Amino acid sequence: MSGSLRTSAELQRAERHSAHNYRPLPAVLESAQGAWVRDIDGVDHLDLLAGYSALNFGHRHPRLVEVAQRQLGRLTLTSRAFQHSLFADFCAAVSGLCNKDAVLPMNTGAEAVETAIKLVRRWGYEVKGVPPGRAEIITFDGNFHGRTVTIVGFSTDPAARDGFGPYPRGFVSVPYGDIAAVEQAVTPNTVAVLIEPIQGEAGVRVPPPGYLTEVRALCDAQGLLMAADEIQSGLGRTGDTFACDHEGVVPDLYILGKALGGGIVPVSAVVADWPVMSVIGPGQHGSTFGGNPLACAVATEVVRMLETGEFQRRSAELGAHLHSLLAQLPVGAVAGVRGRGLWAGVDLTPGGPPAREVCERLLSRRVLAKDAHEGTLRLAPPLVIERDEITWAIEQLESSLRENR
Repeated sequence: MSGSLRTSAELQRAERHSAHNYRPLPAVLESAQGAWVRDIDGVDHLDLLAGYSALNFGHRHPRLVEVAQRQLGRLTLTSRAFQHSLFADFCAAVSGLCNKDAVLPMNTGAEAVETAIKLVRRWGYEVKGVPPGRAEIITFDGNFHGRTVTIVGFSTDPAARDGFGPYPRGFVSVPYGDIAAVEQAVTPNTVAVLIEPIQGEAGVRVPPPGYLTEVRALCDAQGLLMAADEIQSGLGRTGDTFACDHEGVVPDLYILGKALGGGIVPVSAVVADWPVMSVIGPGQHGSTFGGNPLACAVATEVVRMLETGEFQRRSAELGAHLHSLLAQLPVGAVAGVRGRGLWAGVDLTPGGPPAREVCERLLSRRVLAKDAHEGTLRLAPPLVIERDEITWAIEQLESSLRENR
């Protein structure tokens, strides 16, 4: 069977037996290393998506694979009904990375966001004194925090939200980047501001300079918690450990995920100081797989890799190269570029090919990328990518944009 026919057959087989909640690009991948993936036809592609930042350290990073394989031969799951020998090291490593007191481990990003919502609500009732059932959380237009019913209930994306109600109350959405709107939304029942320091799914939207500092100051003045969703933006992606670091802002809660699992296992966590974390007691929240030995082994090694600063520096330096190349793309095809570090949103000029079509053109040129929405490309290569690989990838993007124009 020829390559294209084999790929087509595999896609059709998957279509028959899987829910149609994704529309993947027409490639079937079977192996990978570093920034490159190979499809079932033996064709290598450069990965510019990195699993939405889950693969910050690339595919099958040797240090992470070694740690995972070693742990697979020892102990993989206990549930939190019992302690295991890696748990204390994991908690110390992650809390130390965030300079916080304590960690509540979960698995997926959405679980971590749900955990943060529970924490700030309970803090609001027990510490701030909000009347029971009245806690409010300020969120932002264009947000993406996950796919649970609670989370999509405060999404402003119709595709994510419509048809899944009724939704839990207690969320007030305001325009992203508008500090006056945040201030106006505060009521005596407001307990927290839940913010992405950079909005990834919205097209890598970077807030105005000083905005995170203003949000932090407002939370301090009003007695609110600041919860930063760093699931996509954190752990080296933007050229610093956290996107909040670029403004010297320390949130009350860090929400982590994706890259914390090294592209090997799902690992997420909420990290906070004890005045917040202590409001949750035994039996009030948990997860069978949260903080399991395999996850702790991988995540602890991820923290060790970040402690050297190597990946943050690579993201900053290679990100500068990436953005310099993106700035040179044809003006007639590109309306604007945003981003920070090895993360960019490329807005296409209205009237040109949609972002999905550009991604398909890139696929034919052996580059994997993803559309954030119809008019925006999202680029987030692994932090292990090389400078010449970035140059080659943007050359392919430029050729794709000029194609049939």
